[in-house]
Amino acid sequence: MVYDLRHADVRVKWLVTCLLATFGIAYGFGGWMVGLYAGFTPKSVATTYGEAEMAMHMPPESTVVVQHPVTIGEMAEEDHHTVDLNLLVQDTHVHVPMYGVIAAALSVVVLGLALSSKAALALVTLLFAAPWLDFAGMWLTKLASPGFAVVTLAGGWAMGVGYLVVTVVALWQMWGRAKGGAV
Repeated sequence: MVYDLRHADVRVKWLVTCLLATFGIAYGFGGWMVGLYAGFTPKSVATTYGEAEMAMHMPPESTVVVQHPVTIGEMAEEDHHTVDLNLLVQDTHVHVPMYGVIAAALSVVVLGLALSSKAALALVTLLFAAPWLDFAGMWLTKLASPGFAVVTLAGGWAMGVGYLVVTVVALWQMWGRAKGGAV
């Protein structure tokens, strides 16, 4: 084991706790953003990342203003976010490296946990594979089939699960049990 968070200096424990809390805030807002823009169902993700219709919209020759009552449901139907190819390239360029940095930081925490080699390897693999699945699903939904939206959802949920497992185990081992006790 490289280091042991159970017996680490309180400053190291506090650093890891602050890191995990910061990632927790980021994951919370990330989940909120996903809910706002892509949703959590295969249909909504497929609509967001699927190939948009290429209809040519021409500007009107004149403008008419009409007022009529609109319900909240009608407003929600009209306000669906779609991701075109250029935005997907940009999102991939920005998010994939950051997800790698986050997975690496969480993996360093995993190295300090009292876990079997197999459990640690599985957790590190999950931390890196989850964002790969997330973006592979987006690209496959865009380029191949709306059915790949489930891959995006699986990757997103796997990122959250990986983070939660690392956080719960780390906080328990650092702060929640007597020193020297069994896991």
